[in-house]
Amino acid sequence: MSVIVIEFVTLDGVVSDPDGSAGTPLGGWVCRHGPEAVAGDKFRLGRTLGKGVLLLGRATWQLFSRLWPTRDDPFAARMNAVPKLVASRTLTHTDTPVWANSQLFEGDPVDAVKRERRDVVVTGSLSVVDRLMAADLVDEYRLLTFPTVLGTGRRLFPADGPHTGWECRAAEQAGAAVLTRYRRAAR
Repeated sequence: MSVIVIEFVTLDGVVSDPDGSAGTPLGGWVCRHGPEAVAGDKFRLGRTLGKGVLLLGRATWQLFSRLWPTRDDPFAARMNAVPKLVASRTLTHTDTPVWANSQLFEGDPVDAVKRERRDVVVTGSLSVVDRLMAADLVDEYRLLTFPTVLGTGRRLFPADGPHTGWECRAAEQAGAAVLTRYRRAAR
C-alpha cells in the first residue's frame, strides 16, 4: 500500500484555490493556462485508480461531487468508479450518494490510512494532507507545477515542516505545466 498525494502547485509552492472555486483574489491560476492543462489523467493515475481508493476532505469531495458525475470520458468513468473515503465532521451519510462509491469514515484520516490495504490517493484536501504529512505516511508526491508565481497563499510544504528526503522518479511536460513524481528516499 502506498499513499500518493497529488496537487496542482505554482512555481513558488502555492497550492491554494487552483481552480478559483474558493473565490480567493488570486484563485483560478490553473485555469489561466487553458483546459488542456488539466484535462484527462494528467497525474497518471489510471492503474492506481483501478485498484486503489481516493481519500478526500469535505471541501474537495463537495467540489468533485458536482464536477465528475456530469462528465463523460474515460478518466471521468474511472474517477466515478473508484471507491472514495470522505473525511468530514459536517457531512452525513445521506450526502454521499450524490457521487457513486463515496463513503464517510469516522475518526482520523491517519487511522483510516493505517487500516487501508489498497493504494490511497489524496487530491487537494490540504487538511488531510497535513495530517498524513505530520504522521510521516506520504510515500509519493505527484505535482503538476504551473509557470505562475503568486507570492502568497497556502503552500504544500510549510516553512516549519519536517525535513524529509525524496527522489525524483519522473518529470515531463504536461501542457503549460510540468508533472513531477517524487518517491520517498530510502530511510
